[in-house]
Amino acid sequence: MALQTVDKPGCPPADIPLSRFTPDSRPPDTVLCFDGAFSDGKYKTWRDFLHDTALLRAALSSSSQGRWILYADDYWYFLTAFTALLQCKKQVLLTANISPGNLAEIFGADGGGGLITDQDTAGSLSIPQVLSAGGAAADSPAPHIPINPIESVLVIYTSGTTGKPKAVPHRLAEFEVDIGFPPEWVDAWKARKNIVTVDPHHLYGFIFSVILPFTLGIPFRRKRIERPEEFERLSDTPYMIITTPAFLKRAVESGVKPAMKEPWIVASGGFLPQETAEKTESLIGFWPIDIYGSTEGSGIAWRQSKTGSEWRPFGSIKVSQNEAGCLVIHLPFPNVPPIPTGDLAEVLSDGTFILQGRSDSIVKIEEKRISLPEVEQRIMDSGLAKAVCVVPMEDKRQYLAAAIVFNDEARVKFAGKEKHEINRFWTEYLLRFFDAVLVPKKWRYIDSFPEDSMGKRRLAEIKALFTGEDGGV
Repeated sequence: MALQTVDKPGCPPADIPLSRFTPDSRPPDTVLCFDGAFSDGKYKTWRDFLHDTALLRAALSSSSQGRWILYADDYWYFLTAFTALLQCKKQVLLTANISPGNLAEIFGADGGGGLITDQDTAGSLSIPQVLSAGGAAADSPAPHIPINPIESVLVIYTSGTTGKPKAVPHRLAEFEVDIGFPPEWVDAWKARKNIVTVDPHHLYGFIFSVILPFTLGIPFRRKRIERPEEFERLSDTPYMIITTPAFLKRAVESGVKPAMKEPWIVASGGFLPQETAEKTESLIGFWPIDIYGSTEGSGIAWRQSKTGSEWRPFGSIKVSQNEAGCLVIHLPFPNVPPIPTGDLAEVLSDGTFILQGRSDSIVKIEEKRISLPEVEQRIMDSGLAKAVCVVPMEDKRQYLAAAIVFNDEARVKFAGKEKHEINRFWTEYLLRFFDAVLVPKKWRYIDSFPEDSMGKRRLAEIKALFTGEDGGV
C-alpha cells in the first residue's frame, strides 16, 4: 500500500516502505511517534528507532526459534519489534488473543514458537525489559540488515466463524504495493498526526496504525484512544483518527464534542450506520470515510456515505461477482488468485458495488429461508431495542435465538415483568411478520454484546448464551 511520492523542498517527506529503509532514510531527529498529545513533546525519533530495533535484533538473533507471535499494545514497541523480527528473518504471527489456550492452538500443530510482547507474560521475550536493559548492540556501528519483502511472511490469525484461530498468511510485499489511495487522502494524512482506537493485531490496525504511518513519515500516537473523552485533550494540532463504527457509536452516544482541529476520520471493521456518521460529523467535525476490507484481501474499497451507498475500489483493485452473487476481489499482487468473499453484492457498470449482506446471513430453518438481518431489523423497528443479534442454533432441531440490549423505553415497559412474559411479547410481535418456525425460540436480555478490540461481536460467545438448560426460553 505504499504511495509513490518524491521529496521536494517544503513538502512532506517521501514515502519509505519498511523494506526499503536504511539508517540514513530520515534525519536522526525526525519524529516518528509521540505520547499523549503531539504538543506534549514526548517523542520517539528516527534515532530512537534505529537504537531500539538494534537492541531487539540482538535479543532475537540469539534464539533459534523461527516463528514468533508479536503482541504489543504500545505501537512503538510493536513497530520496533516487528522490524527486528523481519531483520532476523523470523516469521511474524499476529493474534488478538494470547491466552494460554489460544497460544496452544496456534503453536501446537507446528511445533511451537516464541512470544515477544509488552505484557507481563511468563515465558515471553519482554520488549520493555530488552529496551531498558540496553547493551552494546545499539551503540556500536553495524551493517544495515535489509528486509526482503517477498520472503518476509506475516501470518494473521482470525477466529472467523468457528471461534478457532484461522491462519491467513501475507508477504510484506503485499502491503507495499500502491493500491491507489485517492490523492486528497494522502495530502490530508501527511498534514496530520495519526491517532487510533484499534490495536495492531488485526489487519486494519496493523496497516493503518503502523505500516502506513511509517511509510508516509507521519508521527503516530504511542497508545490507542480507549474512550471518546480522550479526544478532548487532542485540540492542539490536526489529527487523522483511525477507528471503528463501534467506537464512533459510543462517541456519539457519549455526547462528547471535542474542539478538534480539522480532523479526518477513517472507520473500518463493521457497518457504519448513516445516523452514526451524521452525528459524528456534528460532534467531531468530519463525516467518516468507510473502509471495506478483509483479513484475506486487505483494504479493498471505500465510501463516504453522505454521497451514496456505493463502494469505490481502490485504484488498482478490481471486483466481480461469482455465481452465488458474492463479491470476488482481484488484487494487484503477483501470483495471488481472485479472493471470493461471503458478501452478497451488486457490481455496477462503473466498477463500484453495493453490499447486500452476508451470504451466511441467509439460513434455512425447517426448510424455510430467512435473512437474519431481516429478523434483527424487525426487532429494532419495535422501538424497544438498542441493539440485537439473531443467531442460528441447532440441537435436536434447527431454530433461531435472539439476544437484545434494551433501550430506556424497553426498560420502563418491561420493568417488573417475568422473563416468560417478555419472551411472549417478542414472540407475538414477530408473528405479525414471520411464520412461527422462523420466530426465535430462545431469548436473552443483556447489557451489552461481547466484542473484540475492533468492535466486532464475538459470535461464539453470543451463541454460548443459549446453550444452557433453560427449557427453551
